[in-house]
Amino acid sequence: MNITRLLLFTCLIVVCTQCKKKNASEKIIIEKSVDSRKQPADIKIPNGMVWIPGGHFTQGARNGDQMALDHEKPAHPVHINGFFMDKTEVTNKQFTKFVEATGYITVAERPIEWDEIKKQVPPGTPKPHDSLLQPGSLVFKKTKGSVPNLYDFSQWWEWKVGTNWKHPKGPGSSIEGKENYPVVHIAYEDAIAYCKWAGKRLPTEAEWEFAANGRLKSSLYAWGDDIEKLTSGANTWNGEFPPQNSKDDGYENKAPVKSFPPNSFGLYEMSENVWEWTQDWYHINYYQQALNQGKIDNPKGALQAHNPANPCVQEKVIKGGSFLCSASYCASYRISARMATATDSGQEHLGFRTVATPDTLRD
Repeated sequence: MNITRLLLFTCLIVVCTQCKKKNASEKIIIEKSVDSRKQPADIKIPNGMVWIPGGHFTQGARNGDQMALDHEKPAHPVHINGFFMDKTEVTNKQFTKFVEATGYITVAERPIEWDEIKKQVPPGTPKPHDSLLQPGSLVFKKTKGSVPNLYDFSQWWEWKVGTNWKHPKGPGSSIEGKENYPVVHIAYEDAIAYCKWAGKRLPTEAEWEFAANGRLKSSLYAWGDDIEKLTSGANTWNGEFPPQNSKDDGYENKAPVKSFPPNSFGLYEMSENVWEWTQDWYHINYYQQALNQGKIDNPKGALQAHNPANPCVQEKVIKGGSFLCSASYCASYRISARMATATDSGQEHLGFRTVATPDTLRD
């Protein structure tokens, strides 16, 4: 349960002035570069994954990208060792196998404790009514008309008690017949639990962006630079956001995995459909720190989260955009697009995919 959810509960806008400021200077975690373009001969490609050859690239906003946001800058040089990555986002079918094998209960299904929530909000914040302190998650809802203020996300997000990965639209909804859709309403903790069970991990932000580039390296989108290919290349919001979706790409909400062509590495839906967790902390100054260090090898991001706009919440970087993105809203179908999300937050448009490295597969 995070502060964003609480704001939706109470319809209050609060600023946490009591939180301690985080140290803005961070040491960037890096690993030694090795020659890893070729897949190791002693390791077979794990089922459902592809080999991503290592290499150099520029992470962050592309030159001339008019939609790039400040937190995508400055671009900085990076080297990545080779790794394996899931061809698709983790599906409902795959997550079901994990839950059946382990008995795992996701964050959105667990009882909510006010004593834990109030640690994340300013002192004196009133306790919401008990009817609101029930397990659930955030569900997208279209508005009845045009929205003049696209910064007020509460206009199209609705907290629904009883919403979770098995009931993605709330009580009464089901994933029956949607086994090949990406699993959603997954908090960071849930994704990590799945990774441990599968013997894999989440990608770093740099790994994710390198993989999304494919062999194109500096393109705006996973398919190249041609925005005219958007509806055939990704599941996005077509029409006026958020009241009307023309479904020019064939979908109004999530799409099954492999609904759109893969990128040049063989990865599906690296642009849109659902956002994907990475393991990196979101730190507003990280890109500048990375540039100051020069080319870095296998960066793992900042040591801690730092976001002055949301100082009470621990946030991770998510990548890829979702079916809700449009040019008028966030244009996050761009490879460099990124967003900060609280680790205990699950939403209808957030999932994940996993990676594996040769050293972990040999263990």
